[in-house]
Amino acid sequence: MELFWIRVATAMYGVASLCALPAVLWNRARFRTAALALACSAAVLQCVVFAGMAAAHHRFIPTGTHEVQAALGLLIAAAFLLIAARYRTISFGLFALPMAFLLALPSALGPDHYTFSSPLARGGWIAIHVASLLAADTALVFSLLASFLYLLQERRLKDKHAPGFFAWLPPLDTMDRIAQSTLVLGFLCMTLGLFAGSLIAQERVGATYFQDPKVVLSFAMWLIYVSILLVRQSKGLRGRQAMYVSTIAFLVVLSVWAANLFSSVHRFAAP
Repeated sequence: MELFWIRVATAMYGVASLCALPAVLWNRARFRTAALALACSAAVLQCVVFAGMAAAHHRFIPTGTHEVQAALGLLIAAAFLLIAARYRTISFGLFALPMAFLLALPSALGPDHYTFSSPLARGGWIAIHVASLLAADTALVFSLLASFLYLLQERRLKDKHAPGFFAWLPPLDTMDRIAQSTLVLGFLCMTLGLFAGSLIAQERVGATYFQDPKVVLSFAMWLIYVSILLVRQSKGLRGRQAMYVSTIAFLVVLSVWAANLFSSVHRFAAP
């Protein structure tokens, strides 16, 4: 039954992605309403499914690669809905909704063959650790998207002969505020996630936890993140420079995810 509802939620994301095209590119009000309604319904359905799975299996975090991907997709969809409500723009739906669909798709295709079987999965601190870091990744995705769209809109406004295809882009100030706020939010979530992970390590894993490649890269990423925020704030970076800053932060996050292949603590294994 869980698989059925996961498939329903995934299908909703797919249809919402299709509705986002005419809603954003041609400003069709009906498609805008449909995209928002479907995305909201899919996110709520995913939350209900995750809550049911957590209650049934007595754990608080996703323990398989498909579950982690679906959780990240849920956070991306939720972030899109929050931005749409706060800034009155659904332009990010062109990117966020397909990402949510693609991330939810593996879990809708069948059971997960790679899981994280640590007994820590049942703890509260590990739930905070995982949720915070996934939220940080989501915030970075939107910061990068906002910076990229800012650059497109800036070029469009400077070029008098630019095609009207990008007329759907939000104002520069809106995208700059989204890029800045999501970058700061990502830093706060990352800090909380690393703090929770450090507490878990001290209590249950021991000092060897801090020799794990992913842990070392995570703390290096935090230092880079601090530097990026300081540079962006002190220099007042916008446009191309801001996009470079967000891109650097996102690439560092990708390197940390890739470190799972060499991690003895965070590794997903076949049952």
